[in-house]
Amino acid sequence: MAGNMGVKESEEFVYRISTADEWSELQTSKSTFGQQLDRDSGFIHLSKLNQVKATLERFYLGTTKDLFLLQIDCQKLGDGLIYEAVDESNVFPHFYGPSRSFIPLTFDMVVKAERLILSNGKFTCSMLN
Repeated sequence: MAGNMGVKESEEFVYRISTADEWSELQTSKSTFGQQLDRDSGFIHLSKLNQVKATLERFYLGTTKDLFLLQIDCQKLGDGLIYEAVDESNVFPHFYGPSRSFIPLTFDMVVKAERLILSNGKFTCSMLN
């Protein structure tokens, strides 16, 4: 990670770009440690709403998997939500859990979930409009 560890932000919600498999796991088992990148990193990767489109375009345009956008309640993440600078101009939210213990994201943290539609090279859903 770049500098600015633990930058304070005051968002009501953060967002998770989730595969259909991950969303299904979250609904059935009520928790997920995310994808392999999250497990390798030791935290769940999240985005602020204004970062979602760029993240989708950068990392997911070539995917053939169904994707969902999850709206997550920041208050339910508590002190485990940490904003970190990933480069000189981008600060992203990451969910570690208390004392950076890497606990799973739980179903009750999700306020809303919506399938992302890819059309003409752009991802859409009502949360992105």
